Amino acid sequence: MGNTFGMALRVTTFGESHGGGLGAIVDGVPPNLRVDVADLQRALDRRRPGATDLGTRRDEPDRVEVLSGLSDGRTLGTPIALLVRNADGRSGDYEPIRHLYRPSHADFTTQARYGTPRQPGGGRLSARETVARVAAGEVARAVLASFAPIEIVAWVQSLHDLDAMVDAATVTAVDVDASPVRCPDTAVSAAMAERIRRVRAEGDTVGGVIRCVARGVPAGLGDPVFDKLEADLGRALLSIPAAKAFASGAGFALTRMLGSEANDPFVPGPGGTIVTATNRSGGIQGGISNGMPVDVTVAFKPVATLAKVQQTVDDTGRAAEIRGRGRHDPCVLPRAVPIVEAMVALVLADHLLRWRGQVGAPPSIPGR
Repeated sequence: MGNTFGMALRVTTFGESHGGGLGAIVDGVPPNLRVDVADLQRALDRRRPGATDLGTRRDEPDRVEVLSGLSDGRTLGTPIALLVRNADGRSGDYEPIRHLYRPSHADFTTQARYGTPRQPGGGRLSARETVARVAAGEVARAVLASFAPIEIVAWVQSLHDLDAMVDAATVTAVDVDASPVRCPDTAVSAAMAERIRRVRAEGDTVGGVIRCVARGVPAGLGDPVFDKLEADLGRALLSIPAAKAFASGAGFALTRMLGSEANDPFVPGPGGTIVTATNRSGGIQGGISNGMPVDVTVAFKPVATLAKVQQTVDDTGRAAEIRGRGRHDPCVLPRAVPIVEAMVALVLADHLLRWRGQVGAPPSIPGR
């Protein structure tokens, strides 16, 4: 329960932060699709801990092993099993705080839910679990590529009180990865990196917002009631550790507009296509994609583990003080960018396969 995601494309992740390893089983992938293991590894390298001085000092190689479902770089139509072994866990770091509830962590809630002993580093609830999602997301990109040239690009839009000026229509993955913070606004990226370093030196943490755009998404994906495309995107992105808010298109800014300002008028597009003059809907109307870029944002809270002393209680309910132990990111945003992209890819691939299963062919934008 709670470890499987998707309907037509089903992903089950497994493993804990300080266990032997983590992985994913991806089921429902059509046969004869090209999946390059090198692409899986490149995706994991973008998320890998220890890669820069802005993140955790836990140094994991994150080498992916494909156990099943692929032969000579082609999918077999059978479950694809992916494994990444843990190599640099230090469970002993958590022993001094084993009986203390870490503020804003899931120690108390998971104990209330399962009644089991707490696991080092948060166990299953650690952001380390997302290594499996990124690997599965790269498989989802292969599914998308078999339908249409869909491009998914995410970037750090804001960090604390620093906001980037980014042209969402033209930003590329190359632009994003040119920055250690994964913000394509060069000047703001430098300020963000300095803010992360300063906050870390002060023993604190910082959060922000990631924006993601998927270009080339066909019209017709999603269902009009419970499985709206933006509802599934919100569910997927809010399942990422530290994610606390989601918006589609202009989001909460729409509440400050009149209807005449908020609407996206339809206009003729190139080659007889139908497009909208604006994209405040974020490419989704009535829960169904309209052929414009799918545009979503997700807000991440500051990392809960601090090097500062905080008030808490122990597992007997007595008041106590705690100082964070272990190796943690001062800011999740740079490494969360590929995680956001992976979850968006998984949702879109799942909806494309569901559409094909019901209608028999991938949807097309009118006039294309």
